[in-house]
Amino acid sequence: MVNLVAAQKPLLHGLMKMAGVKPHLVEIEPGTIMNFWVPVETIKKQKPRKGEKTNTKTSLSKPTKPVVVLVHGFAAEGIVTWQFQVGALTKKYSLYIPDLLFFGGSITDKTDRSPTFQAETLVKGLKKLGVDKCTVVGFSYGGMVAFKMAELYPELVQAMVVSGSILAMTDSISNTTLSSLGFKSSSELLLPTSVKGLKALLSVAAYKKLWFPNRLHKDFLEVMFANRKERAELLEGLIISNKDPTILRFSQKILLLWGENDQIFKIELAQNMNE
Repeated sequence: MVNLVAAQKPLLHGLMKMAGVKPHLVEIEPGTIMNFWVPVETIKKQKPRKGEKTNTKTSLSKPTKPVVVLVHGFAAEGIVTWQFQVGALTKKYSLYIPDLLFFGGSITDKTDRSPTFQAETLVKGLKKLGVDKCTVVGFSYGGMVAFKMAELYPELVQAMVVSGSILAMTDSISNTTLSSLGFKSSSELLLPTSVKGLKALLSVAAYKKLWFPNRLHKDFLEVMFANRKERAELLEGLIISNKDPTILRFSQKILLLWGENDQIFKIELAQNMNE
């Protein structure tokens, strides 16, 4: 039986190319590959030289417009998360949409699962793509990675937009949030293994309750939750102790964009960050 979610991927990819972005794999280092959706205009095809194989090679040029980097959350890869924003943003910006490690086509043989490692890998990829300065937009898990990018690479990250995220996931915030939602662990919430579990995640993560048939939920589970072991390790790597809190000072302008009915990262957390 055809997986409906997998079947619509070629259509989505085609629409994204029409909107102005194409997928491009970047080898960060041996054993680590990150997939990016990059501006179409930066990809240049090179004809093979005489005597070489007929496969057309590609080279990348530097972006010509202000760069915006969209960093996805934990529930889906980059282009699925940001598909409705691409068409509007590519008109004024050079848009880069990464798949974080263990999402989409991105993979590593390294054992580090921290947001810091995700941020360092992402920045190395952006530099290989010719990005010198950018504005980073981070959602949920991607917001924590974005904060690390801004902290470690202030010369690269000029400004940030953060939605539904926090500076870091402390053990106290994690325990309080999970307890209020009725889940025992982050993996139970964010890595569902059944249609019932996926529905529970969507009921928490989405404000508007939309009905989908069980078949579609099942297909989504099969396609969007690969690399379960590694993603569970990413969730474990998020948690830090709140015994030694570090209050960071950022040089960038930061916009906190929030939903007042956010059940995972409540608006009080945004107000505390703002203070």
